[in-house]
Amino acid sequence: MKNITIAAFVILALFSGTLSARDNIEDKKIDYLIFSVENLKGAKFIRNGLEYNGREAAMHLRMKLHRAGNHVQTADDFIRVCASQSYTSGKPYTIRLSNGKAIKAEEYFREILKGYR
Repeated sequence: MKNITIAAFVILALFSGTLSARDNIEDKKIDYLIFSVENLKGAKFIRNGLEYNGREAAMHLRMKLHRAGNHVQTADDFIRVCASQSYTSGKPYTIRLSNGKAIKAEEYFREILKGYR
């Protein structure tokens, strides 16, 4: 009986892990989105009124993705939950491109995602 209980627990643990894991294709899309801002030359990522370079923005987005856990299953979820606005202030993120044009981060990431597809 003890072996059956252990086996059932292991099977349930493995099954629940597969339900919460993001699809590999979605992981690649999310990585692509983060990589795009990380390597955006001359641009600034504006969060709560402060400017960050691409590397700093990517680090922040990866941290938010990690903290979001199972709330992010798709690239669309990532954009909505992690890459559009601040958790603390609710203010939208902005990206100022090297040409000086500022756009909402959500718009930027949605356009980049279209290019991935």
